[in-house]
Amino acid sequence: MAYGLKANTNNIVSSVNTIASQSPNGLTASPASFKAGRVKSIILDNNHPKFKKFGEWNALGVIEYQDITLPASKTAFARPYFSNIKQLPVLEEIIWIVTLPDTSLNGTPDKGGITTNTSDYYICPASLWNHPHHNAFPSNPEKLPQSQQKDYIQTQVGNVRRVTDQSTEIDLGSTFIERSNIHPLLPFEGDIIYEGRWGNSIRFGSTNKRKIAGIIPDALNNWSKGKSTSGDPIIIFRNGQGTQTEEGWIPITEDINNDDASIYLTSTQKIPLKTASSNYFSYKKNTPEQPDQYIGKQIIISSGRLVFNSSLDHILLSSNKTINLNAVLGVNIDTPIVTIQSQNIFLGSKNANEPLLLGNQTVNLLNQLIENIQAFSTICSTLVSTPPGTPLAPLNTAALQLNGVLDSLQSNLNNLKSKYNYTV
Repeated sequence: MAYGLKANTNNIVSSVNTIASQSPNGLTASPASFKAGRVKSIILDNNHPKFKKFGEWNALGVIEYQDITLPASKTAFARPYFSNIKQLPVLEEIIWIVTLPDTSLNGTPDKGGITTNTSDYYICPASLWNHPHHNAFPSNPEKLPQSQQKDYIQTQVGNVRRVTDQSTEIDLGSTFIERSNIHPLLPFEGDIIYEGRWGNSIRFGSTNKRKIAGIIPDALNNWSKGKSTSGDPIIIFRNGQGTQTEEGWIPITEDINNDDASIYLTSTQKIPLKTASSNYFSYKKNTPEQPDQYIGKQIIISSGRLVFNSSLDHILLSSNKTINLNAVLGVNIDTPIVTIQSQNIFLGSKNANEPLLLGNQTVNLLNQLIENIQAFSTICSTLVSTPPGTPLAPLNTAALQLNGVLDSLQSNLNNLKSKYNYTV
């Protein structure tokens, strides 16, 4: 007995065959071929001994399996049932096998008009443990170490499998190492969830609230708090569940502040994001709402590092209000040219009131001042008073000219100040 699986398989196949043998006109149809198998190897690259036999690179994903109802020494091969969705099993997982036509479909049919050119195809692993990490079941669990036996044998009498020694003696593959701290996601009503084996997932969910005694709204997760209403949609992409306990059988919910990388697409939800910096002192008015208080449709991307790279064209940031750059250490711009076209620029403070000087006009004014002072100095350096007390006519004329120039320069000083750019 294959630990209860053989009986279940026989029952399923019997039921399918009974349905398949009946048709509305009373004719007998071809019986279905449906069975369960235990995965023994998978063709993942050209190092597998059966790589060439099954079409070389077309063989990727083909599995070698043992029919759980037959002697363990006999194996067969099956191709993936789905061509666009890859869900590769690991060793010792139980997969469902269905027999269907293969690429020799146009071959000669038998006397009953039914083609006999068929191959085995496998569908995703049976969820024996109902856990996304793996659902493997060893061929002979009683041969495992004592600590492992209780994980598998005791589950047959209804106990929950709880891996507590952080390892397994089952060969799950050459790179697949079982982890005891991978937690499944806690589902909520109406959810559609796709979970990887390593704490990566996509949740098509919604706000989930229930009423205690029909009066008090009770949020069932951290994105359902606030004014959001049950049924408001949300999509959560998560890669890496962050630091978790070793009790991998306990389900968890996403945590944007603990998960390794997340993207949240919200509609009305308030997400409790703890930002690295939220200093909005540069605003005089209309200060942005704190990220953990905002309620409404938004997209949040959170991870240890974000890189936006445009290899061919622009990166365009557009906002109906403002674009805020908020950093703990600083903002650095490395580029050959920086162009800022704005009606007003404030440097150093939102209350900056010292106008910047216009460079060209300031230089022209200073040049005029310097040239006139130089001319005046030249005249002064060559004049000689003879006899004493005689008026120095050239000096008088130069002094009058210099005074006129200085008056003109002084009247233009205000024109040197920028009307748009200020500093402190």
